[in-house]
Amino acid sequence: MEKGKSKIYLILLTLTATLGGLLFGYDTAVISGAVASLKQFFIAPLLNDPAAASKVIFQFKVIGVLSFLFIYFLIVSFLKKLFIDPKKTVLYSVIAGLFIGSIIYYLFLQYGNSLNESLINVIHGFNISSALIGCIIGGSLGGYVSQGIGRKNGLIMAAGLFIISAIGAALPDKLNFLVSEPICMFMVYRIIGGIGVGLASMLSPMYIAEISPADIRGRLVSFNQFAIIFGMLVVYFVNYFIAKGQPQPWIDSVGWRWMFASGTIPALLFFVMLFFVPETPRYLMFKNKEIKAREVLDKVVGNEKAAVVISEIRNSLIEKSAPWLSFGGLVITIGILLSVFQQFVGINVVLYYAPEIFRTLGNGTDSALLQTILVGIINLSFTVVAIMSVDRFGRRKLQIIGALGMAVSMFGLGMIFYLQKMGFSALICMLVYVASFAMSWGPVTWVLLSEIFPNSIKGAMSIAVAAQWLANLFISTTFPMMNDSTWLTGYFHHGFAYWIYAGMGILAALFMYKLVPETKGKTLEEIQSFWGK
Repeated sequence: MEKGKSKIYLILLTLTATLGGLLFGYDTAVISGAVASLKQFFIAPLLNDPAAASKVIFQFKVIGVLSFLFIYFLIVSFLKKLFIDPKKTVLYSVIAGLFIGSIIYYLFLQYGNSLNESLINVIHGFNISSALIGCIIGGSLGGYVSQGIGRKNGLIMAAGLFIISAIGAALPDKLNFLVSEPICMFMVYRIIGGIGVGLASMLSPMYIAEISPADIRGRLVSFNQFAIIFGMLVVYFVNYFIAKGQPQPWIDSVGWRWMFASGTIPALLFFVMLFFVPETPRYLMFKNKEIKAREVLDKVVGNEKAAVVISEIRNSLIEKSAPWLSFGGLVITIGILLSVFQQFVGINVVLYYAPEIFRTLGNGTDSALLQTILVGIINLSFTVVAIMSVDRFGRRKLQIIGALGMAVSMFGLGMIFYLQKMGFSALICMLVYVASFAMSWGPVTWVLLSEIFPNSIKGAMSIAVAAQWLANLFISTTFPMMNDSTWLTGYFHHGFAYWIYAGMGILAALFMYKLVPETKGKTLEEIQSFWGK
């Protein structure tokens, strides 16, 4: 194929795959416009109905315990992939069991069967972040799905889950196939959608990275993050126009349903378009389909380079079922820490709870949603900065600068809350924070994750993705606990959580400086040889 046509074809494939990122952003951010309404619709009636409250508490505990038990079994499956020695697998399985058990007790089992402030905050926080449970499961399954049915079919599965979740979350009381309390059915549908998000969060950047030439791979993978942010920005506008001018009772009873139902449109588009793209050449080679892989590469890189790339892929796949520690523990550790720090800097607190934060600053619903749109515009704009510079400036420098920018702005926002000096300065701190994240840890983390795992252990990327969603769940669940705590608010005036995130920004910068190698301009096979050394 001619060079110009190859470029157009590659762009079309990238745009299709990035729709997975768009739905990732859309599905995770749609909750931002409905946080207050969900509390009013699902939880407020329970305060005057002890019998219904008792049912909700029981079903909430069942969903939570079963979800984390499923996550535990996925962790055990990871450990079996990591270690050949069964004694090590058993030891770390016990440690993981103690960790998951403590989470289960802390979030679910320590509470009785009557509502109090702490339990209300936990149920509301879990309801808002329930999709993240699905994201952990989907991210964990991503490695098995990508190796089993392929990158393309995995994305088709994700699109189907998005469609089910969008319709079900809008009508949890009508499409109640479990005959449970509506809030618990809502959690189930959000978990289903989260599985789709978890799959797409791994498979979309993987698809793009595996089909892209090395010299523009960082830019093309960064488009996935652009799509994530674009999806968030689109849903901010959707939420705003649904709520604009409407009385709060209508938003609390009907408006939030339209917010979730709107996700069916991009999900259907993604589902249909995926039938027109090929599988990645690296997966085709993995399945011994070299002729088909060569056909795809001819269209993507041209006839001359295709033979060279085929040879490199063939050599990198000598060990198809290599243990995940074949290249040492450093690559696994770096992947996990990249994911954890991306969340521990607090970005999803800003993205999920932005309207609530702005209301805390004294704004009404319309004004808060408008300022949330401004956050989305800044996020999108500075993601473009990352796209334009990641292949020229490098991954490490962007990550370090961004982490320090986030640390300074989060410290400033915490001080503003602590001193109760609400106003324009708080908005500036939030925008600087979002800009710092968008030009660094937002897109560049996904670039690094799609690059650093060798072809023969590509499934190990699922550990990093699962860790990212687990960290996301932890941050999203603990924020309302800290922010709504009477004791912490009395001492710190809502500033405490932001200081925690500032400290994480400093640690993230040190981690990048000390441990993470530069991958700019290297082929995936060259990066693999680095870990081999």
